[in-house]
Amino acid sequence: MAVKTRAYYAPGSLSAAFYDLVTDADLRLRGDEDIYAALAPSGGGILELGAGSGRLSAGLAARGFTVTGVDIAPAMLAQAEARAAALPPEVRARITLRRGDMTALDLKATFDLVICPFFTLAHVPTGAAWRNTFAVAAKHLGAGGLAAFHLPRLDLMRRAGPANPEAPVLDEVLPDGRRLLMFVRERSFREGVNRLDQVVEYAVADAAGRIGPRSPERLTYYMTDPAPLAATAGLIPDRPPIDIGGVGDIFVFRKT
Repeated sequence: MAVKTRAYYAPGSLSAAFYDLVTDADLRLRGDEDIYAALAPSGGGILELGAGSGRLSAGLAARGFTVTGVDIAPAMLAQAEARAAALPPEVRARITLRRGDMTALDLKATFDLVICPFFTLAHVPTGAAWRNTFAVAAKHLGAGGLAAFHLPRLDLMRRAGPANPEAPVLDEVLPDGRRLLMFVRERSFREGVNRLDQVVEYAVADAAGRIGPRSPERLTYYMTDPAPLAATAGLIPDRPPIDIGGVGDIFVFRKT
């Protein structure tokens, strides 16, 4: 019987359950925390749009920043809350987590830095959703404050999928000895709207290689030049985009 495709990071999805393992295995993400930390004043306040499992919220709080992390996915927010609960009390006290939509958020507070990491903005269509997110970032910054958005590279989005969809693109050992496999079952790119659609299947195999739980999930990315849309919110480029692992760039804007 076919397994129903669900949304990425949906409750019960393996993408949510194993988010940290998959992220830790991706060496192309290394160094993003250092970049964000360098954009904020020492001990400053940071708003994270798309906090996910709390990887950056926890890391930045451990460096002395006060961090408010927002995410729309309950499955991811639950992991962030569990991560925060395990931190030393003085670090935990610097983290606030809440569920919210980055395209329509009003915390009635301002921060020194707003970050939107790991392709979070690319999960929503360019156009109104991007303009609204930039407006949210600007609303939560004082004059001269910075906003940083990590976005994928369009040329890589256009690439074809694996030649063999039955070959896993990730094979990681789990703590209990089982293996987490990830396959790209479908991949297509739509020019004009610059939309990448993928069906990514996660599967857990036992020591003998027998496949147990499966979770095919639809993952969509959108990409365009962010500068014109950011400008509608009074955000102007602060510096050239910062390369991260050759697969994406962090675009840094300053509020005028």
